[in-house]
Amino acid sequence: MSSRMAGSILLRHAGTRLFTAAAASPAAAARPALLAGADGIPAVMVRLMSTSSSSPAAAAAAAATPQEAKEEAAKDGGDKKAVVINSYWGIEQTNKLVREDGTEWKWTCFRPWETYTADTSIDLTRHHEPKTMLDKIAYWTVKSLRFPTDVFFQRRYGCRAMMLETVAAVPGMVGGMLLHLRSLRRFEQSGGWIRALLEEAENERMHLMTFMEVAKPRWYERALVIAVQGVFFNAYFLGYLLSPKFAHRVVGYLEEEAIHSYTEYLKDLEAGKIDNVPAPAIAIDYWRLPANATLKDVVTVVRADEAHHRDVNHFASDIHCQGMELKESPAPIGYH
Repeated sequence: MSSRMAGSILLRHAGTRLFTAAAASPAAAARPALLAGADGIPAVMVRLMSTSSSSPAAAAAAAATPQEAKEEAAKDGGDKKAVVINSYWGIEQTNKLVREDGTEWKWTCFRPWETYTADTSIDLTRHHEPKTMLDKIAYWTVKSLRFPTDVFFQRRYGCRAMMLETVAAVPGMVGGMLLHLRSLRRFEQSGGWIRALLEEAENERMHLMTFMEVAKPRWYERALVIAVQGVFFNAYFLGYLLSPKFAHRVVGYLEEEAIHSYTEYLKDLEAGKIDNVPAPAIAIDYWRLPANATLKDVVTVVRADEAHHRDVNHFASDIHCQGMELKESPAPIGYH
């Protein structure tokens, strides 16, 4: 008798019992409902690979039925839509973050220990006088970019700030990325400049998240942001590759223009031309502002941040102008 015939006979006699018993078991009966989901709740949990250990919380979540998960979510909050993420990786955040006053921390884009009080005593009038040809090119490049911005936004400083921050958040990311790759290629330290530049990019991004709460961009302004960001990113990337000292000098002058724009913004707020609305909640927590802070307070601290970024980038350009590399001078981490 061939092996194929023996296998078919065995399957004929044992297969009926095997599959009938499997279909009659409670686990098999519940499996279709578990995979399809009950009451419209998807609850597919497939263990792709075995793990040597798992937390009790993950095991309990895996054993819960869709109906039990729904009832548990209903207990946590009535109107609030609960999102339950089951994972056996063991990275679930079990402890809720709280503020100093004991209230719950609701932001996931930054943590309580990343907040700070802005130094508003910084000199806002400081200016780097362009002397070399490279400095003059950087200076007039920035001045030429200001003209179309003035024409397009006029005195709508909320939308102007939104556009400004989408551009201002690019240089730190590009510079930090290129220094990161350079550090990997050369097997050398960066002197902390990677972290300092990425810190600057993150700070500028938080400015944008704040002004998104103040000025709601129109569709054509969003389209303009996409176009400007695409052009500026590639132009700055190429400029940093060719001459880091030129790139940092350009950013230094951009920050000087930002200080001027926010100063004009404050003038209109003080004159009553723009409503001094309450500060967004994200700004109050990020800059540790008082609960009754207003838009004027937000613009003041943002302007102080821009002044610090001005100093950092002019300082970085000066290091290159003296024939040194950034790693030879400790980075001003946390300067803003």
